[in-house]
Amino acid sequence: MLDILLVDDDVEFSDVVCHIVEFLGHNISTATSLKEAHQWFENNTFDHVLLDFMLPDGSGLHLLDHLKTIGQSPKITLISGHPSVKGILAEMCEPNVGHLLKPLQREDLELVLNGPKKAVKKAKSGGITRHFGGLIGESEVMHKLYNMIERVAKTNANVMLMGESGAGKEVVAQAIHNASQCEGPLVASNCGALSKELIGSELFGHEKGAFTGAIARKEGVFEQSNNGTLFLDEVTEMPIDMQPNLLRVLETKKVTRVGGNREIPTNCRVISATNRSLTDLAQNNIIREDIYFRLAVFPIDIPPLRDRKEDIPLLAKAFLDQLNDENGTPFSWTPTQLKELQSYEWPGNVRELRHAIHRAFIMSDPQTSDITLPDSLESPFSRVNNQAAEKPVSAGQTIEEVEKELIHATLDKVQGNKTLAAQMLGISTKTLYNRLNAYGGIGEYK
Repeated sequence: MLDILLVDDDVEFSDVVCHIVEFLGHNISTATSLKEAHQWFENNTFDHVLLDFMLPDGSGLHLLDHLKTIGQSPKITLISGHPSVKGILAEMCEPNVGHLLKPLQREDLELVLNGPKKAVKKAKSGGITRHFGGLIGESEVMHKLYNMIERVAKTNANVMLMGESGAGKEVVAQAIHNASQCEGPLVASNCGALSKELIGSELFGHEKGAFTGAIARKEGVFEQSNNGTLFLDEVTEMPIDMQPNLLRVLETKKVTRVGGNREIPTNCRVISATNRSLTDLAQNNIIREDIYFRLAVFPIDIPPLRDRKEDIPLLAKAFLDQLNDENGTPFSWTPTQLKELQSYEWPGNVRELRHAIHRAFIMSDPQTSDITLPDSLESPFSRVNNQAAEKPVSAGQTIEEVEKELIHATLDKVQGNKTLAAQMLGISTKTLYNRLNAYGGIGEYK
């Protein structure tokens, strides 16, 4: 049990925080100004101070100076209402001063009061902490993620991971499996890579002779992951008419192989993943509502890399250390290079960062320890995405006009290379030539 002092002049906010802190089993006192906080410390000591940055009679930072003067050193967590303020405070304060952003959630307070050691399982490798055996990052959003993993791992609830491509959904699925300490294996299957004809066999298995080419009996991934974890990537790409079969298995925990008539019990946690938004799922008939509620008993949003840029140096070091170990090289980062990596938005997330580091590693001189970053960190795909963002679609444009703009923007970015442009656009070179002929623009890109 901790003795906590909350210093904040927002009475409604203080009431909520007091309720949460008392629920967590700690004692809490409150002050609405620096003057009241000084009075509390005249005859009391506290383990932890939750301190608002802006108070009626001065800055919360003044209390830090006062505590040094009187020789008290409780743990301090500064509270602010804007991310930019948090960044400024982090630069001004000592490393042991924590930071929280309003509005607070119970998980935020539990993490800072109980400490990350109680909230996550860690293993250090090369000086870098790998949470649950694989996740890297010490940012606030990642600690929230670790807390959710720790909580859900104690249950058998199905989990749906939501996040952008490249954000690390499969790594999070592995982390949940590791934290669960279940007996069975983690089995992964990509629902978006299977044809309608094969997805039933992949998920549920088939009997010998069930269809042409079924020369032997096959266990599906539900059977393979018994007493373990089944990871269904791109689950929202599953054909809609196949989803009732999946629903039945989720409800009954029994599978029937294709071509068979015997129900086989199965026991596994299902972790699914999608890069589609909730709005997309709800409005476009992508996934049945009953399937969603079965799969997303515990939904988790995985933060994009741009929302945790403070983790980029850790990830960059881990990726480079791995390449050094595999190739017997001594490359290392300079502070300037790490800042350059942090300044980029990484639309492809962790996957794009890893790819850029691997590319830089290959291009670096093996006779030195200096890594060489390319002149531009942009990938061909991010260039197209940036161009689309610069020229948003406007109401009233025809499909042909939008298509023409996209084709010309892509060709401009690749200096007229039609083969590369076609690859980036996902069409054949012949189709690209046909479009250019139709728009009368082929002469510009000969």
